[in-house]
Amino acid sequence: MTISDPKSTLVDGLGLLNEQVLHKLEGLSDHDLRRPMTPTGTNLLGLVKHLASVQAGYFGATFGRPFPEDLPFDEDDPQADMYARADEPSEGVIAFYRASWRHALETFAERDLDSVGSVPWWSEPEVTLHQILVHMTNETARHAGHLDIVREMIDGDIGRSAGDSNIADGFDWPAYVAKLEAIARGDSSEN
Repeated sequence: MTISDPKSTLVDGLGLLNEQVLHKLEGLSDHDLRRPMTPTGTNLLGLVKHLASVQAGYFGATFGRPFPEDLPFDEDDPQADMYARADEPSEGVIAFYRASWRHALETFAERDLDSVGSVPWWSEPEVTLHQILVHMTNETARHAGHLDIVREMIDGDIGRSAGDSNIADGFDWPAYVAKLEAIARGDSSEN
């Protein structure tokens, strides 16, 4: 058994989440990537743009390494990082996400877990790379779950990646959903 160091474990885990986020976009039309799927407008491309933005900021300016491009935060449009503008190509948002991860990897290479940074809008602005890695892992996992559900609503695709071993082939989803619906209605004949 090989025990990796804590920094590698955190970086590798966040890297895996980054791959799973991008998997959720594969094979969809531009319309499906952009269309709002919840009453609050949640959409696949917007979630990825948001994650790219916060990843670029937290692993950039927080540690004195500002991301080389402007980030899409706008006081006049508080949701600016949650959707792709009409003039913003899907490929550009995906490239931004990949670039934010490459920038983060440079920060990881240059900093130790106990390296200090600053997040001015936090109540305790002094942070460590360790804290921000955990924060971004939580943030990415949360939004990866949103991506999972939105993608399932669009075309029924499920799983963290192609061939996800947690998803049983040939499972009878309609019967399973009917069973859960019966339980929710209080139908005592369903267990």
